[in-house]
Amino acid sequence: MSAIANRRSMMILFSSSTSPLSHCVRLVMAEKNIPSEIVDVGSEGHMKELVEISPYGNVPTLVDRELVVYDVRIISEYLDERFPHPPLMPADPVSRTNSRLALYRVFEDWYSLLPDVESRDREVSAIAKKRLREEIASSADIFSVKSFFLSDDMTLVDCAVAPVLWRLPYHRIDLPRQARVIEQYAERIFSRPSFQGCLTEPEREMQY
Repeated sequence: MSAIANRRSMMILFSSSTSPLSHCVRLVMAEKNIPSEIVDVGSEGHMKELVEISPYGNVPTLVDRELVVYDVRIISEYLDERFPHPPLMPADPVSRTNSRLALYRVFEDWYSLLPDVESRDREVSAIAKKRLREEIASSADIFSVKSFFLSDDMTLVDCAVAPVLWRLPYHRIDLPRQARVIEQYAERIFSRPSFQGCLTEPEREMQY
């Protein structure tokens, strides 16, 4: 970690300006107003730094003093415990477990499709886009229950859901009419100062 030893006083997030996983963690940090240095691994030098400190060399990777944390869900929960206000996970065990199950499904059912959505193989991409559209639309009833994802307050689940919804126009995925409630949910999340503040320039351009 010698390459970043002189920057240890501040939490460092190795991030990609277009990665939805990185976007998820940046949103968590913005919601909690966590002071940090965001390092974009787009340059060869920063990628070399990341490879030196992380066994997998992927983003997002968080450095907090001597601790190196990887995997978006582990990072997000660590930040929620490290900076408990405002809480982004429910207090009681049952609700926390339900949130973790929801997060698992979002990553398994939505995020797992994104590599194929971005594939240069048109057939592979078209199939993945159709599946993602169907997976998201099938959740419409859940989004109609409360202002946030099965919650009255913003949670880690919302921080995971929002980056995928933000990218739908970029991938030319239109939700069906019956999923209008999801679009309304997305508009509420996207209008939050935290969401707007954590966007990178490439992410802003995804909406145009």
